Amino acid sequence: MASDLEFVEFLADQMAGAGEISYRKMFGEYAVYCAGKVVALVCDNQLFVKPTPGGRAFIGHPVEGDPYPGAKPWLLVEDAFEDREWLAELIRITAREVPAPKRPRTSG
Repeated sequence: MASDLEFVEFLADQMAGAGEISYRKMFGEYAVYCAGKVVALVCDNQLFVKPTPGGRAFIGHPVEGDPYPGAKPWLLVEDAFEDREWLAELIRITAREVPAPKRPRTSG
């Protein structure tokens, strides 16, 4: 089941306090970016945050789930996304710990 754009827009609005939030549709689901880094996935209308040590510590006792078959476990945010400040802080922490995307190699 593909995620609803309205849900993704709601989540992006909830995360706005973390910085520059954007999202992109990928394979019927969505990748969520903070300052150009993938920090979360929205799959089947569920929010999965990229696992980082800081994110785990912030949540305390995180629930993990697989955003898609064959994926490694991500942090599943079940209903705390209703709390804007909490979610923005989790995304801020995650974005700090996620490495910047690798630049494509150029030949020549």
